[in-house]
Amino acid sequence: MPEAVLTLDDIHVRFPVKRNWRGQARTWAHALNGVDLTVRRGETLGVVGESGCGKTTLAQVLMGLQQPTQGQLRWNNDRGQPNVQIVFQDPQSSLDPRLPVWKIITEPSYVKGESQESVMRARASRLAQQVGLSPDYLNRYPHEFSGGQRQRIAIARALASDPDVIVLDEPTSALDISVQAQIINLLFTLQREHQLTYILISHNVSVIRHMSNRIAVMYLGQIVELGDTAQVLARQRHPYTRLLLDAVPVLGAPLPESGAQAIPELPGNRVLPTGCFFLDRCAFRKQGCEQQQQLKPVSTETPMHSVRCHRYDHDEPDGK
Repeated sequence: MPEAVLTLDDIHVRFPVKRNWRGQARTWAHALNGVDLTVRRGETLGVVGESGCGKTTLAQVLMGLQQPTQGQLRWNNDRGQPNVQIVFQDPQSSLDPRLPVWKIITEPSYVKGESQESVMRARASRLAQQVGLSPDYLNRYPHEFSGGQRQRIAIARALASDPDVIVLDEPTSALDISVQAQIINLLFTLQREHQLTYILISHNVSVIRHMSNRIAVMYLGQIVELGDTAQVLARQRHPYTRLLLDAVPVLGAPLPESGAQAIPELPGNRVLPTGCFFLDRCAFRKQGCEQQQQLKPVSTETPMHSVRCHRYDHDEPDGK
């Protein structure tokens, strides 16, 4: 098994929502609520969940942009500090329109103290070729490129500092279908050539299925199911994972006579449930579900497949 490049232990993040006249927080938004996770070198870990589940906050914690309220991140490297880069959802808004491409690509090197232009240009040329861009384009500006080309520039920038982990935040959602396939294939090629570690955040289950080695399903700031992508998607053990996948439309499949299944809104995170976070939305709930659930292996045969539900072997809701 590949070594761990990153371990998260009981990560909590909360944000003040209302303050009293002294400036002291009165109410909090609980964005992450006990995230335990190990990221292995060279893998792609997919993180999936509906809006508001904590994916973005998790990415901010990994980037060092948000400090955990509780818990610890442990990095397995010899640099003294982690090197995490990110590829954003919208390549147009993530690139500085005032800079030529060679400066955009080498921004991480400049931040680290490299300032010799000839060295920077040579590095930009090498990285541009790796992501499929002609070095002749390095003096152009972002507005002169298509969406797919801009995303290639963003990927080259992420590679510039030889990162431990690259966070891919919906990297294909703003692109055309044909361009999405090109970017996904490029990411696969770069990972194979450079042994890159990806954390892929996406709403697109198809992209998660295609790119990820493992998948972490998040709900209300917790990981509720974690395991090999094929195992999790083939046999979902948490009711929320089932609900999430059932909501994905299937091309050519007719909707039920009653129409699409109505999915209740994600509950607020200012007052957290005392027991299972998914209890009020769960069709499988029964006695014992009011207790706090822990993420634990499904069985000794599948120790890498974990679920935060004591009824992981349910098949149908009670009464059906």
